[in-house]
Amino acid sequence: MSNTPHELHEEFPEFASKMTALKTGNAHFAKLAEKYHEINRAVHRAETHVEPMDDLSMDQLRKQRMKLKDEIYAMLVAA
Repeated sequence: MSNTPHELHEEFPEFASKMTALKTGNAHFAKLAEKYHEINRAVHRAETHVEPMDDLSMDQLRKQRMKLKDEIYAMLVAA
């Protein structure tokens, strides 16, 4: 398993300019992106054992991250 954080600009490089525009012009998108960043960092800290957590908690965080990523992607495609 990779211990590389899943940053949004790396996940969606083709939408870099749209992400920048939406972060500044759409409060809901900015909130989703910030929440994704927070959860992504928590997952990365757990995966690298900086802040270990049990498997169930890790799975829940990963599911939340995936749900946010899906919602962010939908907004990027629609923009």
